[in-house]
Amino acid sequence: MATLALGVSHRRATVELLERLAFADADYTKAYRRAVDDPAIDEAVVLSTCNRIEIYGSVPSYHAGFQALKRLLCESREVDAETISEPLYSHYEDDAAAHLFSVSAGLDSMVLGEPQILSQVREALRRSTAEGASGPRLTALFHAAARAGRTVRTDTAVGAAPDAFIAAGADLAAETLGGLEGKHALVVGAGQMSALALKHLRHRGVGTIRVVNRSIARARALAERVGAEYGDLDALADAIADADIVISATGAAGIILTQEALRATMSDRAQPLFVLDLAVPRDVDPAAAAIDRLHLVDIDGLREALEARDAGAAEDISRAHDIVAAEVHRFTLRRRSERLAPLIHALRERGDGTVATELERFRSELSSLTPDERAAVEALARGIVAKLLHDPIVRLKELSTPGTEDAHAKLAAELFGLELPAE
Repeated sequence: MATLALGVSHRRATVELLERLAFADADYTKAYRRAVDDPAIDEAVVLSTCNRIEIYGSVPSYHAGFQALKRLLCESREVDAETISEPLYSHYEDDAAAHLFSVSAGLDSMVLGEPQILSQVREALRRSTAEGASGPRLTALFHAAARAGRTVRTDTAVGAAPDAFIAAGADLAAETLGGLEGKHALVVGAGQMSALALKHLRHRGVGTIRVVNRSIARARALAERVGAEYGDLDALADAIADADIVISATGAAGIILTQEALRATMSDRAQPLFVLDLAVPRDVDPAAAAIDRLHLVDIDGLREALEARDAGAAEDISRAHDIVAAEVHRFTLRRRSERLAPLIHALRERGDGTVATELERFRSELSSLTPDERAAVEALARGIVAKLLHDPIVRLKELSTPGTEDAHAKLAAELFGLELPAE
């Protein structure tokens, strides 16, 4: 079996498409049942975040695996193959590992080093395991990817700003509104992103902050931590009317801020309103961007600002890429060692057998040696054989890249007269 990753991400897909492809909690069980029932998929892990939807599979071959994983994605999300054909990408074997390691490290995110992705990678494996869809190959891959992500966060400053989404959006808001000090802010939602927004807005000197959420208890708990006001979604219209900046980051399945409601709000005010929509699926109707004096920025709109911010972190980015490359090399060599372990064991047994045979053949000539002298001769013989086998074994691991590993293993087995281990 081989590892194949197939997906769609923010790099080539629109927010609209990512919204259609995103997995809700209720969608996973059915998708994993499809994966388990597909003879072309041995293992599967679905990674669905606001920036990407990817399926990692243990498959018999690239072509069969690609068709199976693409079919799984299309059928699970009820989209036709043509819709995803242009933004769809795939990574095979070592490239799949390198891609997941970069994702886990936050190097493939819209926001460099975003803090959520590492926990999302872990959660994706946990959910797959609970559904009985993961196995040893993908479990090892995801554990190694999580380790790479942790190392990048420990050894570099990549991901040091956990509120990068909000920071970039707040900078745009400050440019639009002429600063944030003393402004009135509204935060819609009470999750992790909303908590980060509150902290950042308070740090930027915003005057009053109000939190509204479907659960007023959660809104109150969040607001009381920073001395903000709170209310439920019934108070949304009034709260927007008093706000200069709105940050919306709920987990709602559909639009909660419609164009009509925002147009009505803007008709009664002269000052501009900045709306930052951090939700996927989006909370704010994109058509609201056409409303006079309303400035709407969503995930797509943050790309340019975030790329500019990341440009100053070249040294840390380079260091992070080096860490990922080293972790990928470590993982692939270990995986090849495991794949080739029976053959390597057989090679070493052949070497030990040769030493034993030759020592027995020269037993009479060695009979006059003292026990210590005989032990030295035996150690010398074993050391010579071990050294002679060491370089070929190392080269066998290094040369056994995807697509050639079986050929190299078969050649080595034939040269030494050994049986090639089965997959």
